Amino acid sequence: MPGVIAYIGMGSNLDGPLQQLWKAVHALQQLPGTRLVSTSSCYRSAALTVSDEETIPDYMNTVACIETQLDALTLLDELQAIEFAQGRVRAGERWQARPLDLDILLYGDETIDTPRLKIPHPEMYKRDFVLVPLAEIAPGIEIPGAADIDTLVAGCETYILEKRPFA
Repeated sequence: MPGVIAYIGMGSNLDGPLQQLWKAVHALQQLPGTRLVSTSSCYRSAALTVSDEETIPDYMNTVACIETQLDALTLLDELQAIEFAQGRVRAGERWQARPLDLDILLYGDETIDTPRLKIPHPEMYKRDFVLVPLAEIAPGIEIPGAADIDTLVAGCETYILEKRPFA
């Protein structure tokens, strides 16, 4: 039985970010009922900050496309387990340095709005470090409730992204 196509945003800025992303891709391949379809190049971007007094290392970001038979909440549980296994501690503060951040960007063409999970990811529309790698592996994709990826990329804030092969 075919699964649902889901896109996972991945970011890291601690403990060897490229190695963290590689480990996460490998962990995605091990999820039950899931296969890795593709990954984008990696993109380096400045971290979002919560204060001017704090210096947070730059992030490395990529997007993975998976086909999965896991329901969306089970997938979220599995992604959080991967984050935890790679040293992520959820302290409640947003935009802090972290070894790994995994977000479900899209889950098929579903729209989900619960206290624990929102799909499409509500912040993705304004983040070039999500939109650009997503457009790389899913050109022309329509984002439920929004627009096509090319329109979103054209309208997002311009940050300095540095593209690197994910090889």
